[in-house]
Amino acid sequence: MPILETDQISVRFGGHMAVDDVSLSVEEGAITGLIGPNGAGKTTTFNVITGLQPPTRGKVSVGGQDITKLSAHKRARLGVARTFQRLELFGSLSVLDNVLTAAELNRVEGQDPKQASIALLDRVGLSDLVGQRADSLSTGNARLVELARALACRPRVLLLDEPASGLDEEETNRFADILLELADDGLGILLVEHDVPLVMRLCRQITVLNFGSVLAQGTPKDIQTNEAVVEAYLGQGTDVGAVP
Repeated sequence: MPILETDQISVRFGGHMAVDDVSLSVEEGAITGLIGPNGAGKTTTFNVITGLQPPTRGKVSVGGQDITKLSAHKRARLGVARTFQRLELFGSLSVLDNVLTAAELNRVEGQDPKQASIALLDRVGLSDLVGQRADSLSTGNARLVELARALACRPRVLLLDEPASGLDEEETNRFADILLELADDGLGILLVEHDVPLVMRLCRQITVLNFGSVLAQGTPKDIQTNEAVVEAYLGQGTDVGAVP
């Protein structure tokens, strides 16, 4: 059973249909890709899922429960967490305190939020930076702090909006390995990313949006060989990496 489903969600801004009948699903323990050109409706879809944007029509479900009318903070309580395209750290706080803010709000009885935060930072490879100010971090490490903070919300499904933006090849590979480990532990992940080789490497299923509508859905191989996707987004001769 999918942990996350959208059923024909649409968003209209005045006379513009930003998202039009988008249905997708994310399975537990799997990474699902959401790709397409700039302005295709990816972030708007994220905002509908997380409760920041009400849909004009359609439904969002988590674990089979309809959450379409729930507020963003109630969705977070049900296990929906996200990161944003722009880095959203508290720059004047330490790495540890950035994660601790989320851990305190999502504390589990019998668990020390500080120790839980330290464990998450260790998991993403930042245990040696716990006391460093967030605004002094490299982009790659800042993205990992965002990831650890999202994990402190104890999500069932994690939405990542261009998490590899600004990362070099080594940082991207490190980030990818962490995401695969999280999926192996059962977390469902929905990934918006313009790094196509990374998407092809990580994702089991991919949805392609174009002008707010679903252009194609399928496995990485399906997407790479779809002529409409190649024409609208990938382009002829694009290096998309090896097909899983």
